[in-house]
Amino acid sequence: MIAVQLMSPDHSRQPSKTSTAAIARDHPLAGDRPAPVNAPFQPLGPEILSETIPTFFIGRNRQGFWIARDVKGQFGGIFLLKSSALAFAARNSWPEGCATVFPPERIELDLENNGNRLITYLEPLMRLAWRTLRRIAG
Repeated sequence: MIAVQLMSPDHSRQPSKTSTAAIARDHPLAGDRPAPVNAPFQPLGPEILSETIPTFFIGRNRQGFWIARDVKGQFGGIFLLKSSALAFAARNSWPEGCATVFPPERIELDLENNGNRLITYLEPLMRLAWRTLRRIAG
């Protein structure tokens, strides 16, 4: 498996010093703001990666769940864990293996969810949790 990090602003890996109130205020589900822009699922140029190598985009959606989607739009799924999304990509590209692309922006699954089926039940609970956190934070 080949991992490719797309160019993005430097986000430090230092622990966050953001308050709970700021997290609740800034989370995409906290308010009625529009959803973040979806990342385009376009193949990488031949100068970056051969077109014969299967490529999967791995990233988070607006609820914070992990998304795995192949560049051709044949396979995709939503997962609780990053490792599950990576395993899905590896399983769907076996035995050749695949390249993984981690886009810096949020991505949304535009295919049928072939990942964790429980996610559809967890999404409303996540929205409720963020609204509650927002209310508590002030």
